[in-house]
Amino acid sequence: MAVPADIRAVKRPVNTIVDDSGRDGPKRYAVRERSGAKYVHGGNPQPRNGKVIGHIIDHIYVPLEEKTAPIAPDMLSYGASALVKSVTSDLFHDLLAVYPAGEAYSIMSMATLKVIKPSVTAMRMSTHYNRTFVCMDYPGAALSKNTVCSLLQRIGQDGSRRKMFYQRRLAQVAKDHHIAIDGTLKQDTSKVNDLSDFSYKARVKGCRDVSVLYAYDIELMEPVCAEVFPGNSIDASSYPAFIRDNDIRKGIIVADKGFPPSKIKEELRERPELHFLTPIKRNDSRISENDMLSFEGVLTGIDAHVLYKKRQIKGGRYLYSFKDVRIASIEEADYLARTKASKAFDSKKYEQKHSVSGLIVLESDQDLDPKTAYLCYDDRWLLELVFNRYKNDECLDRTNVQGDFSVLGNEFVNYISTVATCRIIRKARQCGLLEKVSYGDLMDDLSSAFRRTDAPPEPRSDDGYWVHTLKGVFEELEALGLSIPEPKPEPKKRGRKPKNPDAVKPKRPRGRPRKDANQSVGSL
Repeated sequence: MAVPADIRAVKRPVNTIVDDSGRDGPKRYAVRERSGAKYVHGGNPQPRNGKVIGHIIDHIYVPLEEKTAPIAPDMLSYGASALVKSVTSDLFHDLLAVYPAGEAYSIMSMATLKVIKPSVTAMRMSTHYNRTFVCMDYPGAALSKNTVCSLLQRIGQDGSRRKMFYQRRLAQVAKDHHIAIDGTLKQDTSKVNDLSDFSYKARVKGCRDVSVLYAYDIELMEPVCAEVFPGNSIDASSYPAFIRDNDIRKGIIVADKGFPPSKIKEELRERPELHFLTPIKRNDSRISENDMLSFEGVLTGIDAHVLYKKRQIKGGRYLYSFKDVRIASIEEADYLARTKASKAFDSKKYEQKHSVSGLIVLESDQDLDPKTAYLCYDDRWLLELVFNRYKNDECLDRTNVQGDFSVLGNEFVNYISTVATCRIIRKARQCGLLEKVSYGDLMDDLSSAFRRTDAPPEPRSDDGYWVHTLKGVFEELEALGLSIPEPKPEPKKRGRKPKNPDAVKPKRPRGRPRKDANQSVGSL
């Protein structure tokens, strides 16, 4: 098709021709360069057209853009990723000591993103990685959907590496630290793994679960190891396996009634630095045999009003009984309310309930001060907060993976996210931020703090590299040590200016001013 004359008349580079593709659109008229000449036998040489170097668009020559590398973003979300990084450097170093560098980068990136964006899925992992400073903190991490699934599978298959990682975490537990052990159930409806099964709770809910056991260092206020068990596995049967698999050898295990010390006799015998502090049932015969309801004093230095008694029993073990008066009144009032509704009051049952209301009796192989024993068990509620954070703030109440090994690998990444969350909460609480905003709002605020990628490594609130960051967010960043505050101007000095000793002080006239003799009275 012939090119119109007005198109051919447009100014363009020399040694070019205009080619009409015949298709409507902005690139219909392509400008090609002359690449050479073709010699024809017995005729004149014919020009040879080369590549397209531009187009005639709206009677203007527009050259082609040169192909360049993919454009990197000039700003990324900074605040939340910086907070996670500030509390996880030791975890990252432990990963590097156990896993190949590429896998360590990917594991740390996934764990960080699960803290920043709790509901993130494998399909969206790469998107959030590329919009936050995580891609600069752990560059080159492969986080496509297929790569993430393959990595979780490999992590789950390699139990020896997971154990080595947990051993490095357990090595930080001091001999006198207290380790709380408890489990939680997570919904898992997969039909292709053996870990998913009906727990005693799930049979009522009508769904399958997996059981996750955690060991929590009460002094450090964070988990030290975790393990996945089938959903139909009761805590007592998982207890010895959890200690053996993670090789827990020191500390004082503070467990619930579902973890009786009788189940870990062999493990305790083989581990002389491992001890226990476990409650016994209220109908245990040892309570009456040792007269544990005859209290000998009231605990001091705590807010509650708690009676106590300590006694050594056969086998060298100790019993510690405690009765919280406030809890006792609540339990007794609840019992009376039920009997009132059912109209079935029984004086004998009431006396039995009255004697054990608010009672907790602990058994231990350690000779502890009663107050220490009480506070150790009372601090177990911190593990319940971890599970609450684990299931709610991190949206980890479902596995969202299929095979056995994928479940194990996913829970390993979740463990790192849980440790990071515990540390963030502790850091934010120490700064006083959680008294002003909730944990979720704090993470949202920090995620809104965008920073240019060419910024210097040490952030300052006044360095000019922040993008649309609010004043309140700056205050949070500064409180968490993520940005150096802007220097405040020196306060203005109050009071009178210093006197000049060289200045001549004018004399103040005394008495009434003298009247002018020429001034009349009427003019006054």
